[in-house]
Amino acid sequence: MKGITKRNRNVLFPIILVLAGLLGISVTSHAITNGQPDGQRHPFVGAVHNGEVFCSGSAISPNIFVTAAHCFRYSGERVWVTFDPEPFAPGNEPVYYTGTWYPHPDFCLGCGPGIPRTDTNDVAVVVLDKNIKLDYYAELPSEGLVDTLTMGTEMTLVGYGAQLYSSGGGPRQPVYLRTRYYATALLIACENTLSDEYIKLTENPAQGKGGTCFGDSGGPALLADTRIIPAICTFGSNSNCTGVGYYNRLDTESILNFIRPYLNKRR
Repeated sequence: MKGITKRNRNVLFPIILVLAGLLGISVTSHAITNGQPDGQRHPFVGAVHNGEVFCSGSAISPNIFVTAAHCFRYSGERVWVTFDPEPFAPGNEPVYYTGTWYPHPDFCLGCGPGIPRTDTNDVAVVVLDKNIKLDYYAELPSEGLVDTLTMGTEMTLVGYGAQLYSSGGGPRQPVYLRTRYYATALLIACENTLSDEYIKLTENPAQGKGGTCFGDSGGPALLADTRIIPAICTFGSNSNCTGVGYYNRLDTESILNFIRPYLNKRR
């Protein structure tokens, strides 16, 4: 696969994480909003970084990890993945696994149909160098699953980073708990040019629902309390991480045909 040459620095969800941030220095990241600590509820959800950019994702087998294609730059990049629920907690020494990152070959930033023409085929896999042993793994959806879901279907969002904003005394600032969090959201039915590739979910804490924000890219939108991933976090409709969020579907022929060969090659 060819290296990605297009780069849109205005994409909402990847967060720039300088390596110093991994050592506990405050960095500008934020993630699951209006949620609660995940603990070991979703042990297959991990954090992935290349020393600069930090995203979320899911292990679907002992050596295959699914995340977003806009997170990193070049096919074949070396990355690090951890499944520690509190990898950045003071004094913690998380276990990291090395791997190689491969984006969908037809991924393109600025090519639509995202808002505003954000991207397409925003899915990537990390092939881990060694098999990992988790209690269980996430599952790919069956083709066309999203088309069978009704408006209001409950989804579970999982990711890493800061979970809320502080207010008062100046601009609102993100609060960094550096913990894997989860929250529930609801599917919004829509018929537009986005629906063939994305699902749309509520991100309104006023309704008691959670959402995603910078740093949750690639994290799963799970079907209710299952391990099935109909879609992964891609972009939002505003910079406040409220309103609605858009998630790249994994149940399309294009995406499943991209991921499955990696699973077939697993060790």
